[in-house]
Amino acid sequence: MPAFEASIAILLIVAIAAFLLGSVPFGLVVARVLGLPDPRTIGSGNIGATNVLRTGSKAAALATVLLDGAKGLVAVLLARALVGEDAAQVAALFAFLGHCYSVFLGLKGGKGVATFLGALFGLAFVLGAAACLIWLVTCVVTRYSSLSALVAAAATPVVALLMDKSAMVLTLVLMTAVLIWRHRENIGRLRAGTESKVGAKSG
Repeated sequence: MPAFEASIAILLIVAIAAFLLGSVPFGLVVARVLGLPDPRTIGSGNIGATNVLRTGSKAAALATVLLDGAKGLVAVLLARALVGEDAAQVAALFAFLGHCYSVFLGLKGGKGVATFLGALFGLAFVLGAAACLIWLVTCVVTRYSSLSALVAAAATPVVALLMDKSAMVLTLVLMTAVLIWRHRENIGRLRAGTESKVGAKSG
């Protein structure tokens, strides 16, 4: 983390605001606006874009991933503009946590990949771009979306160090640890060889 320049009270306000922003379940909102099934009732029961895609609407899935990513990006940019770099990192962490543990869904939520990536772009554009590239390459090679997210997340603290952004490493490690935890069921399926591949027909 960077040196704390803002007061604890200000950082607490930033954390709460970012958590509330991150908690907005855009996958559910988009599905309702478009008259689609509640994503919590199909597939994995997740509110993220991958599960929204199972409603049969690519437009809904795209809107979900962009809006979920925007939560992390906007939280970081606003916190940096209004407070400073320490607040930006607090906002990144708590917007991500808000998505994973939404107050509007009884502390349930998504797995956080899009919000994680959005926050990365806010923290450092090159870092976000590197994570997306790692995700894409891994996905092309393996066709596992979940594995791609795990590899990209695990790589970000290393990339940050290589970019001489060591002040971000603790925040990135915490976010990565939560993302891995949220993917624990996927990890089990990957180990068992039963995880669905991108483009594979379900059922």
